[in-house]
Amino acid sequence: MDASQKKLSASLEDYLEAIYHIENRKQAARAKDIGERLDVKGSSVTGALQALAKRKLINYAPYDLITLTGTGRALAGEVVKRHRVLRKFFVDVLDVDPEVAEKAACRMEHSVPKKIFERLIGFVKYLTQDTNEEQRRLIENFKSQWADKTNPHDL
Repeated sequence: MDASQKKLSASLEDYLEAIYHIENRKQAARAKDIGERLDVKGSSVTGALQALAKRKLINYAPYDLITLTGTGRALAGEVVKRHRVLRKFFVDVLDVDPEVAEKAACRMEHSVPKKIFERLIGFVKYLTQDTNEEQRRLIENFKSQWADKTNPHDL
């Protein structure tokens, strides 16, 4: 198993995800951009970038632009996908406030096992894509049970 295939920490996955989003917007990232996006200090960014470069997940040299390698982009894409699916589930199915859902998805995206995540994807697709009347009713009935007890946006 090469270094890039070892399980990444949640923190390193966050750095990959940040680089992915910045690179998509600007074609490359700078350490300063990453630090601002993650609200961390430069020394923390440098350490993470060195760790990701050692695993051959990013192209990095001090004071230079940072880009994802092919492997890094694939791993970052998986993290982004997990984040989006979790957020969509929280907002569209559980009726959680989008800001709360965003924060929860960011924390949970790192810990959901692959098999559970694959089933969650199927469940979200089943409930939210090409929904028929019965599926819509199921979602609305579920949401209505929260209306009587607590405001789901306060979660």
